[in-house]
Amino acid sequence: MKNISILGSTGSIGTQALEVVRATPDLYTVDVLTAQNNADLLIQQALEFNPQMVVITCEDHYAKVKNALPNVEVLCGEDALIAAVQLPQTQFVLTAIMGSVGLKPTIAAIEAKKDIGLANKETLVVAGELVMQLAKENGIKIIPVDSEHSAIFQCLVGEDNNPIEKIFLTASGGPFRGKDLAFLSTVKKEQALKHPNWVMGAKITIDSASLMNKGLEAIEAKWLFGLAAEQIEVVVHPQSIIHSMVQFTDGSIKAQMGLPDMKLPIHYALAYPQRVSSNFPRFNFLNHPEFTFLQADTKNFRNLELAFTAMKKGGNMPCIINAANEIVVDAFLKDKIGFLQMSDVIEECMQKMTFISQPTLQDYLETDKETRIFASQLVTK
Repeated sequence: MKNISILGSTGSIGTQALEVVRATPDLYTVDVLTAQNNADLLIQQALEFNPQMVVITCEDHYAKVKNALPNVEVLCGEDALIAAVQLPQTQFVLTAIMGSVGLKPTIAAIEAKKDIGLANKETLVVAGELVMQLAKENGIKIIPVDSEHSAIFQCLVGEDNNPIEKIFLTASGGPFRGKDLAFLSTVKKEQALKHPNWVMGAKITIDSASLMNKGLEAIEAKWLFGLAAEQIEVVVHPQSIIHSMVQFTDGSIKAQMGLPDMKLPIHYALAYPQRVSSNFPRFNFLNHPEFTFLQADTKNFRNLELAFTAMKKGGNMPCIINAANEIVVDAFLKDKIGFLQMSDVIEECMQKMTFISQPTLQDYLETDKETRIFASQLVTK
């Protein structure tokens, strides 16, 4: 039995992770479940999986959760996430919290020498160099859960001594693939939330529509796999069957394939280094007779180019774009700004915020806070 904790258990990744646990009950014990606002689902999950500890970060829901779970230790607030990842018996922490709020508990889990299943790309976008160095110093594994990074990770198993020439991150293109600026200037959140292939949370679905998600994934890949920006290429693959590819220095390419189902990379991360059998649906080539690939459109979808610019600049610049992006996505979902305005605000933050070439953890935290304030001011102009 592997003792696991799930940060963000009521979100898309968290609920699917519990589906995996439910399907393989002899393999995992759930120590911790956490949620931000969804108290009802958190209570339901806790009654089913009987964790030692539950955290609700929104204090307004604390009394409700506490009263519903008299036999469970219930904590509240974001700082409680740090305590949650430090339980002695926990071996594996799945960080499925959305946004940069996942940074501090992930660092705490690493320092507590827990292996990490990373479904929170913002952690490495904001402070990738610091986090990867801490992981190395503490001798823990970071197993990526995003389908693209899981694909790269799987392709590299057994290739320790073979240098990477390039990786290809595949993108579906989202709901607006092939659309021009005139079309994008009028889109509404209801259109952006209709992803053609994946069922995800609202924030990541908007990021997919704007291609920011792929930009953030490129930055994450840089740190996960020790790459330069020039070694990362984004290609649009509308079928979402090839999840990503690695090209080695001899010219050969390895790809990881499967149906667009997040339970597969979650299952792989939880069980690593073993592959455990599952009853998940199988891919059938005859149902997918054609694979197509297209160049990513950085002219109409500027977020992807802005992310690569930030990656090349380094320092706290990726932290700046991540913070600005979280603000503009929230504003777009609340009908405060248009789809194309998101890129304008992010770019202005990149130009106006103070650049720090070698930031400390405190620098990252202050950059994140100050950028959010500035971006919020731009959104309300």
